Amino acid sequence: MSPKLVILDRDGVINRDSDDYVKSLDEFLPYPQAIDAIARLSRAGWTVAVATNQSGIARGYYDEATLAAMHGRLETLVRARGGEIRRIVHCPHGPDDDCDCRKPLPGLLERLRQELGMASLQGAWMVGDSLRDLQAGEAAGCHSALVRTGKGERTLAKGKGLEQARVFTNLAAFADWLLAQPEK
Repeated sequence: MSPKLVILDRDGVINRDSDDYVKSLDEFLPYPQAIDAIARLSRAGWTVAVATNQSGIARGYYDEATLAAMHGRLETLVRARGGEIRRIVHCPHGPDDDCDCRKPLPGLLERLRQELGMASLQGAWMVGDSLRDLQAGEAAGCHSALVRTGKGERTLAKGKGLEQARVFTNLAAFADWLLAQPEK
């Protein structure tokens, strides 16, 4: 049986992204539809987790405490809608740091699998707005979904590496679709 797990990228999927990085609590602007979608998935029995690259830490744009404040706000908003984000994991490294957790590598997802006590991620969902999100998910055995929010339209326009991905307008559209699927 597939795990009822949805792993979300953060910037561009849950909140507005910025080419200049989301560096403060004031710049952390969740999409209302995304907060509602997370809560609906959670209330329907799906485990929801977040796996996010946060190279702004390595670049010195913000620190771990600022990131924790953003994630605290996110969890509070989801709880207010009756949902839960079970885990949030992040990669604080830059692209040249040679870590094993930065997407498109599957290290963050493997960490989530271990922390959630799951034997496998086979059949879980990875939802992102970039090819690297989908590549990480597919490498870990997840189904992949691309949202058009954030960098999703740009990713879609490139058209490479999306053969296995389902495409949705936003996280709410993904949640609508997933919750309409028959239980397996």
